[in-house]
Amino acid sequence: MQRIFEVDPWNIVTHKLDKKNKRLQESMTSLGNGYMGMRGNFEEDYSGDSLPGTYLAGIWYPDKTRVGWWKNGYPKYFGKVINAVNFIKMNFLINDSKLDLNKDTISDFKLDLNMQNATLTRSFVVEKGDAKVKFNFRRFLSSAQRELSIQKVSFENLSKDPVDIKVISALDADVRNEDANYDERFWQVLEITDDSIIAETKPNDFGTPRFTSGMQASYVTDLTQVGHETTDLETSQIFLDTLQPNETKTIEKRVVVVTSRDYDSVDDLRDAMEGISAKISKVSYDDLFASHQNVWEQRWNQSDIKIDGDVDAQQGMRFNLFGLFTTYSGADSRLNIGPKGFTGEKYGGATYWDTEAFCIPVYLGITNPEVSRNLLMYRYNQLDGAFVNAKQQGLKGALFPMVTFNGIECHNEWEITFEEIHRNGDIAFAIYNYTRYTGDKSFVLKEGSKILTEISRFWADRVHFSKRKGMYMIYGVTGPDEYENNGDNNWYTNFLAKWTLKYTLKVLGEVSAEQAKKLNVSDEEKAQWQDIIEKMYLPFDEDLGIFVQQDGFLDKDIKPVSSIPKDQLPINQHWSWDKILRSPYIKQGDVLQGIWDFIDKFTEREKKRNFDFYEPLTVHESSLSPAIHSVLASDLHYEQKAVALYERTARLDLDNYNNDTADGLHITSMTGGWLAMVQGFAGMRVHDDGTLSYKPFLPEKWNGYSFRQVFRGRVIEVCVQKDGSHFKLISGEPLQIEVHDKPLLLK
Repeated sequence: MQRIFEVDPWNIVTHKLDKKNKRLQESMTSLGNGYMGMRGNFEEDYSGDSLPGTYLAGIWYPDKTRVGWWKNGYPKYFGKVINAVNFIKMNFLINDSKLDLNKDTISDFKLDLNMQNATLTRSFVVEKGDAKVKFNFRRFLSSAQRELSIQKVSFENLSKDPVDIKVISALDADVRNEDANYDERFWQVLEITDDSIIAETKPNDFGTPRFTSGMQASYVTDLTQVGHETTDLETSQIFLDTLQPNETKTIEKRVVVVTSRDYDSVDDLRDAMEGISAKISKVSYDDLFASHQNVWEQRWNQSDIKIDGDVDAQQGMRFNLFGLFTTYSGADSRLNIGPKGFTGEKYGGATYWDTEAFCIPVYLGITNPEVSRNLLMYRYNQLDGAFVNAKQQGLKGALFPMVTFNGIECHNEWEITFEEIHRNGDIAFAIYNYTRYTGDKSFVLKEGSKILTEISRFWADRVHFSKRKGMYMIYGVTGPDEYENNGDNNWYTNFLAKWTLKYTLKVLGEVSAEQAKKLNVSDEEKAQWQDIIEKMYLPFDEDLGIFVQQDGFLDKDIKPVSSIPKDQLPINQHWSWDKILRSPYIKQGDVLQGIWDFIDKFTEREKKRNFDFYEPLTVHESSLSPAIHSVLASDLHYEQKAVALYERTARLDLDNYNNDTADGLHITSMTGGWLAMVQGFAGMRVHDDGTLSYKPFLPEKWNGYSFRQVFRGRVIEVCVQKDGSHFKLISGEPLQIEVHDKPLLLK
């Protein structure tokens, strides 16, 4: 565990410039507004280790796949989010000496991410010769005007003599990705003026669209503008003034960012950029900030979780929710939730199955249902790509990608691309989960029924009937536990395949005659699906009373994680991949993932036996792992284990548990705090009949906790204290719920 920020309920704050952990600081102070985002790197050039990153939602590039031997069915490219034109760049000279915090003598340093209003501030005093100047930085990405970035910098002369301050503020297209194969730039400048850049992604060999982005900067300042400089890749404005002793001056930089995702031509893009710039030029900084702050106030009013008596837990919870809101707001069904969001390059910035399995359950509880429906529409709109993926494997139906921007698979690891096919079942489960939670059947009976049908056609072609055993099996798969590749009959995959076929048949019995005609599922297909349902092989061990993760798992040398020397953890950073694959150690819940999905469908005995067997073998080296184990531990009344795993999931990035947060935050696993609290400690369930129920308990170390939950047009407040649990209907029609299996009417 590594802690570099102070513990505070609403702020990620430090008073130390930690040069050794600069990348960690940058990851943890990232900003975003769903449309664009950036790591917490400095505005000015920094000569020490740093990972600058600015990213635009939905903007990506198909990079060359790096594999040793390309085989049929491999993805043709690896899609990656690319560093955008650096529009926050500002350099500062004090008496002609350039500011560089890696070299300069500074004091009174403070870096502060305010999660309540999504604002990043930085301040310090720098001494250069006889000059002593205090700098204050403030940065936010407007949540009210999504195309707008605002920076405000002030300088106070603490010297006895006048000080010359020079500001060179730029839009810089000379940017690269650290993970680029050949150190190439991905942007080509189309137009450059004194205050704007329009750039286009370079040509690619794969026929995917090229993207265009435009940035225009304007300034509000009491400094004197003295000129500008323009090169092929950068345009900058230059400001200069002399500060008298104790005098303060300020420069405010406003940048409007637009992309070709919203405009059909460069002319349209330019007109929009200039139009938004003209509109905001008439609005004061205070009013722009107030509009932004108002959006965040509404979000927190609906979703905040309060924890009394544990500031560490409180900070972690809010950091989780903040990361989700800064990444995805739900307004655009063309967008999804990348595992790193706007905080880093790792994982390529693409969409994973994390969205359906982990994000949708949380967004259902903290936002309006349209947000989750848009996430489902994202998959529906990419069905054509899923057909291509299945066809490349020689299979019928739709195989949704493991990693994608446009529906086409773009992951370059064969054991994931070919074999982690459980993602099809996770998408089917998300449709069921949305329908059960919201009560809205309009999606499942139309678009959802199409997705389910094509997934079922895939499963029916992917299974193999074993004549020897008289059962259907699925060979050559990787389950959620990626420390076990190319296995046969992964229990979770087989279970989801069977469940999906059963659920699809149920939905087909409810669709309209018109929709049934469009789906064109024959009686022969339905009979085949029913046969698979009845004869699907699900590995089970009678002696242990557990579902077996996959064939052969119990033949391994079963030893608990506690037997691994601590200096060899995490094993993915100390062991060879071969050694990991031969070990019994589990990266994240696999069998337990399935039990969590359908937690009320299993008996207490089944849950206990499987948890007691698999959790001690789990290294939790996937960021997604601790949350579901915490929920299951709560369900089994293992309260200490539940709290320990909650603390791990809520503070996974803040405390750098897996020693990889420097690459960027684990955005999709930021669902973990909410899941562990609401599904775990509060025992929230939605049953198939639509009943909302709770079985809350209060962790011993806490004085209480409370949260608000969106459910079927209502906002419900749940407060759990030492004297018991209290429920309140904040808005909406009366609702009968269950608390510890007893009815309670909220009105």
